Parts: sequence; structure tokens; C-alpha cells
Amino acid sequence: LSIAFSVGMFILLPTFAVSLLAPVAKKPIIMNMMEGIIRIIIFISYIAIISKMKDIARVFEYHGAEHKSIFCYENGEELTVENVRKHTTLHPRCGTTFIFIVIIISIIVFSFAGWHNPLINVLLRLVLLPVIAGISYEAFKLSAKSGSKFVRLISIPGLMLQKITTQEPDDSMLEVAIASMKAILEETAETGEKT
Repeated sequence: LSIAFSVGMFILLPTFAVSLLAPVAKKPIIMNMMEGIIRIIIFISYIAIISKMKDIARVFEYHGAEHKSIFCYENGEELTVENVRKHTTLHPRCGTTFIFIVIIISIIVFSFAGWHNPLINVLLRLVLLPVIAGISYEAFKLSAKSGSKFVRLISIPGLMLQKITTQEPDDSMLEVAIASMKAILEETAETGEKT
């Protein structure tokens, strides 16, 4: 159901909406840009709407606690509530930023695919999803490692989206995030995996 909803909301709806404007736009690159803009509007609207739900707001607070604990660990500080509390909820390697990168990469990739009838457009978008996911993952990894001002600049929209998907947690949420982080660190120490 979730996959069907996602495909319908983020692939079918933007594609069919722009297909209705085909006689006006005409150029494939413009149509793909319009589709991408519609997709971004839908995504941001969706996040903003669900953030008003009490349970989701609570999830977003835990999300903020997670980011704060990761920052604390990455700064080599002891994982205590006091140390974790002072860090920001915005993290460059967040899934929200990754989703935004996927949307931007999809605009670029779909522009090369041209514009066809709605059914072919939808099929092309589904077939190209693994390619887009792969490119997006590599771009995401690069942006997280890079200290470049340009990379930081293009990461800003994803970080701004996190202002919705992460919220300030209370101390009990920080305690949960700390316990989770410590469990992961213990497990990776036992298996010898990198953190």
C-alpha cells in the first residue's frame, strides 16, 4: 500500500498533471522541469501536512534526538544528555536530504529521457528508479564527505527540509537516542564493523 501510494503520489500524479499541459509547454526539458517542480511541491506539502499529526510530530522529535546524538558522537564527546542536547537537529547525512537529492537527480535524468505519452513516461520513470537511486546515493555520499562550499550550498535545501522532519526533543527522547547509539557502537565493536 505504501509503495502504491508513493508511486501514485510522486510519479503518476506529477506525470499526468504535466501531460495535461503538453500543448502549452511543448519542449521536453520544460515539461520535465515542471514535473520536477510539481514533485517537489507535493513532497514538501506532504511532509508539512503530516508534521501536524501528533504521532508524527513525536517521531520528528525522536528524529531530532537521533541527529543530536550522532553529532555528539562524531565530535568525540561523551554520550550524555547534557552533551547531546547542545547539538543541532540538522544533519547532512539525513534521509530527508537524500530524498530531496533523489528528486533533483530525477529531474536531471528524466530530462534526458524526453517526454512521451503518459503511459510511456510512467514506465520510463519506474525503469529509471534504480539508476536514479544509485546516482543519488553516490551524490549523497560525496556531499556528506565534501568540505566544498559549492557542495554545502547545494545541500542547503535538504537541510532546510529537516527543519520540518526534525524537531527539538525532550530529555527522555535524548536518553532513548543515546541508548540506541550506545547499542549500535557496542554491536559494531563486537563485529568489527566501521561506524
